[in-house]
Amino acid sequence: MTTYPLVKKIGLIIGPILFLVLVNLPVILISDIADNVIAVAVWMIIWWITEAVSISVTALLPLIVFPLVGILDLKTVSQNYGNPIVFLFFGGFIMALALEKVNLHKRIALRIIKITGTSPNRIILGFMIATAFMSMWISNTACTVVMLPIALSVIQLLSTDNDGFTKQDRNFALSIMLGIAFSANVGGVATIIGTPPNSVLVGFLENEYQIDISFFSWMLMALPFSIIMIGIIFIVIVKWMYPNRIKNFSASKNVIDKELKKLGKITAKEKRVLLIFCLVILLWISRVMINKLIPGLKLTDTAISMIGAFALFVIPFRLSKGEFTLRWQDTQKLPWGILILFGGGLALANGLSHAGLIELVANTIAMNKGLSVLLIASLLIVFMLFMTELMSNVALVTIFIPVVAGIALGLDIPMLHMLIPVTMAASCAFMLPMATPPNAIVFASGYVKVSEMVRVGIILNVISVILLILLFKFYVSIIF
Repeated sequence: MTTYPLVKKIGLIIGPILFLVLVNLPVILISDIADNVIAVAVWMIIWWITEAVSISVTALLPLIVFPLVGILDLKTVSQNYGNPIVFLFFGGFIMALALEKVNLHKRIALRIIKITGTSPNRIILGFMIATAFMSMWISNTACTVVMLPIALSVIQLLSTDNDGFTKQDRNFALSIMLGIAFSANVGGVATIIGTPPNSVLVGFLENEYQIDISFFSWMLMALPFSIIMIGIIFIVIVKWMYPNRIKNFSASKNVIDKELKKLGKITAKEKRVLLIFCLVILLWISRVMINKLIPGLKLTDTAISMIGAFALFVIPFRLSKGEFTLRWQDTQKLPWGILILFGGGLALANGLSHAGLIELVANTIAMNKGLSVLLIASLLIVFMLFMTELMSNVALVTIFIPVVAGIALGLDIPMLHMLIPVTMAASCAFMLPMATPPNAIVFASGYVKVSEMVRVGIILNVISVILLILLFKFYVSIIF
């Protein structure tokens, strides 16, 4: 049985105590409502940072506390937990569940690795491309879990060959592990459903400012960043930091072939899931064009996501046996906590907006006309990227996005130009094992030391910051 760390014990007690102190202050700092929202935000931030309880449980606090202290009524608060963006992600989770249930994600990953070739560096690149592609559609945790045992099988071949497990073999093992983790992190940036911070931002903009970011426009903006980062990660790890000089590694082909053989021929169920999956992606990409062709349709990304999820439950696979691709029991594996977390984040942002705190931040920034927009954006990107090494990126984005929105308004620049790079920075944590689940999973394999991850991670963090600043300066404004 694991012990409950001291930092969590302190956080558990300090959070509600500070809330009570702030709510009962004898002086009004900003306004009654604003002071109460700040008190709730402080409580949530302390519990999110210390993880005194599950971050999803913390996300329920607005539902309980906002009505009690007169910030928003229960009906208004609860609407955030049923926001369309929550259902967009729900549909995405359902499709990811179907991919995993029929093992299609593994088949796609293995096929990509097989195509890239069997020289040591090509194997690493194959694993990276496969992981990045899968993490665009399923959770980065799930795709890392899928890739890890295949990678371990390949590494095992090296340790049992004639020359044993040499330094070159060790560099190969380290490269493949770091490559999988880091590709899972940046791959998800490419789509709205690929990583939770993206969805938090899209939900916030839709909820607070009625700004709609389409699936296609996000991909048009973020996919180039992901592709460039994959290339940079490969060069930094394989060519610079941990090069291996293994000439040939033909035995790895046998591992891939063996894994594909285990899966057998593609089944009718896999074909069904693949068809629905491809149709959903096609609809997401062509939604704007479809709405122009059929003006009354008003198709949304959430509607498309839900249609895909619904189809997996209701289109029979074998009608005579009542067999469907998914049954409701399968949703036990769904990360329901993440959906609650989205709702809690939107509720907190709604409270901050309602209390006038975002406007206050905007006005304060607007009064300081001498500040450089590029410098402020750069500092926000750096802050977000390095803070996400220490705490949940979803929780951090939830807290930070309304503030960045206020700053953008105060600087009188388009909100999206600043919000998008800052949000993307939350998915670029490469330094520490606890920064993201993929980092933690590969660290647990035993082939990666903290010092080794930090050495590569600090370089990739700096490169990510530079790329995101360039994105802010030159590219986001072209798309949005």
